[in-house]
Amino acid sequence: MLLNYILKRILLMIPTLFGIMLINFMIIQAAPGGPVQQILSKMRGQSSDIDIRFGGGDDMFGGATAGFGGDHSASYKGAHGIDPAFIKDLEKQFGFDKPAHERFFLMIKNYLTFDFGKSYFRNKSVVSLVKEKLSVSISLGLWTTFFVYLISIPLGISKAVKHGSAFDVWTSVLVIIAYAVPSFLFALLLIILFSGGSFFSVFPLRGLTSDNFETLSLFGKCKDYFWHLALPLTSMIMSGFAKLTLLTKNSFLEEINKQYVLTAYAKGATKHRVLYHHVFRNAMLIVIAGFPAAFIAVLFTSSLLIEVLFSLDGLGLLGFEAALSRDYPVMFGTLYMFTLLGMGLHLLGDLCYMMVDRRIDLSKGRGD
Repeated sequence: MLLNYILKRILLMIPTLFGIMLINFMIIQAAPGGPVQQILSKMRGQSSDIDIRFGGGDDMFGGATAGFGGDHSASYKGAHGIDPAFIKDLEKQFGFDKPAHERFFLMIKNYLTFDFGKSYFRNKSVVSLVKEKLSVSISLGLWTTFFVYLISIPLGISKAVKHGSAFDVWTSVLVIIAYAVPSFLFALLLIILFSGGSFFSVFPLRGLTSDNFETLSLFGKCKDYFWHLALPLTSMIMSGFAKLTLLTKNSFLEEINKQYVLTAYAKGATKHRVLYHHVFRNAMLIVIAGFPAAFIAVLFTSSLLIEVLFSLDGLGLLGFEAALSRDYPVMFGTLYMFTLLGMGLHLLGDLCYMMVDRRIDLSKGRGD
């Protein structure tokens, strides 16, 4: 039954999620410069900017933030001249007074109840930070996926119908170039050309809205929003539409050469009817079912550097800043949530295959 398949996939998510968290935790253990080191370095360089409070125990940072990294050593670079008791107290506040395995299982225990604790340096819970940033990343992801499909499907169909023609050759060259150039390099080119880098200053470089956004009319708000979105969206579309275009073309070519298409032509069906009534429905199965995976790729990979380059306050920029500052609760909390979401969307993608093609029976394993 389909329900058995879904339950099996959900059960398989548990060891997968556990393994991902364990591997990343081990990597963090080996990485130098944790939050205690960060604070000690700041204290020696700019002590007037540090506001450290003690006596709060784990409540200072939230239950789930009890020590993720490898800062539990008694010696730190830059700790010379600082009271060792102060360092021990600082370690306790971050939870680094516990052994690594105890900290890991405490983290997993809290995460099972979706208690992700508070950021070390932002004085906000991880969940509230994600909620604040999620709208920007979702906005980028949805618009990019929408335009990628809007461009790739008609282009892929045209390339399949005109396979071998001059149109197919020249568009293939453009697709290969778009596939070869990383999105962040294309973004840098757009910034140089159109955002005041060296040539024109047409589009803004920071944020998704202007400072006077709230005072604008509805039309003005939409115009301002897409004006800010133009360059980052173009950068992400260029790297995303190439794969889908080739996938669409190959799917249509495979269907066009099948026997049922020749039979439809033999019965007198027009080319338009054969293409869009018979071929389209079968060729689009893999394209439609791949939507969840495409959205995952855009949301969790492509948007990271784009958000950093265009100073978009989304999840990519949040993760980048958390990695730089060694804000472990944000790093591990977002990793846990996004891994869980990613596996759920992959399951949804498999179910989409079944919904668009009744011949696929996911409830039967290999060899059944």
